[in-house]
Amino acid sequence: MKLRIFIKILTTIILCSNLNSCNGQVNNAKISKEVNSSDSELSERKETPEPVIFPDFTNQIAETVRVMFHDSKNNFWFGTHSGALKLVNGSLVYIDGIRSESGQRVAIRAIKEDINGKIWFGHTDGISYAEGEKIINLYESDGLVSNDVWHLTPDSKGNIWIGTIKGVSKFDGKNFTHFELPEGEIDTTVGVSSTKMIHNILEDSKGRIWFSTNAGIIIKDNNTLKVISEKDGFKTNFVGKVIETQKGVFMICASKGLYQYKDGSLTDVSSDLFKELKGIGNITETSNGDLWFNCGRSIYCLSNNKLTEHRISEGNYGPLAYQIYIDRYERIWFVGWGGAFRFEKGEILNITKDGPW
Repeated sequence: MKLRIFIKILTTIILCSNLNSCNGQVNNAKISKEVNSSDSELSERKETPEPVIFPDFTNQIAETVRVMFHDSKNNFWFGTHSGALKLVNGSLVYIDGIRSESGQRVAIRAIKEDINGKIWFGHTDGISYAEGEKIINLYESDGLVSNDVWHLTPDSKGNIWIGTIKGVSKFDGKNFTHFELPEGEIDTTVGVSSTKMIHNILEDSKGRIWFSTNAGIIIKDNNTLKVISEKDGFKTNFVGKVIETQKGVFMICASKGLYQYKDGSLTDVSSDLFKELKGIGNITETSNGDLWFNCGRSIYCLSNNKLTEHRISEGNYGPLAYQIYIDRYERIWFVGWGGAFRFEKGEILNITKDGPW
């Protein structure tokens, strides 16, 4: 079945970031954990979908949707470069209370729900949370290590872990605690301008906290820290999103490949897939164990030991995906520059202010 992308070409961009089964246009390759060759390629690459047609921005959720979230009360939230939106009775409502210390609008980089049902936002000037209809904003002046927040994760104990450009803070509902972590390197070619930058935070099934940094992965297990870096098998210490699969395996995105961490051993999975798979922006897992991730101008699905490539743009044109997201209905979304899109019945649908929801 051929993918059709309902998306008007406005400008040239680079795609690299964040779809239930692997439908659509496919390129398949057998993937084996026992593959010895480090340059296994896809067996074939079929022609890309029809030229993309970019959406009319006047009706998009936003020109850029950086992140989305589907909460336990069935609400959809969208984080944009000028604030957050909530879907209420089929209409998008702007959340006006999320502001910088100077009262300006902010770019939303993270949206999560804590164990008490509160919705938290990480953004370019602090963090915020919704308490009923009220928005509470917290900044450096309240104890946060930096207002430049890139990620946040609520844990199972009710704490909020905040990753910033200057390191990590933990908020227990009353106070902030700053944790010193090993510093990494600066590499402006991959958007890293600080040695203390935290890209992603994960709490695993054992309660350990994983930090994705410029120094590799740092795992906090109570009062001990474990570092997984180039000396353990990474081709780079610049690490992005990490997920724990249903089988207890950790999949790690990096600027140079996709890695698997299991039983204390790190494996470069991307070298087993095909040699041109390089920087991985985002990864997620469906309930049936399929892994979806993006690289270049494609979104991939690894299912039942087969790799399927979904080409979502032609040449240098197309939407820029920041996040791949699976909602509570098991529908696959990607959001980014150009708005929001959903993979459905062999098509990529452009989700506008009017839906379809």
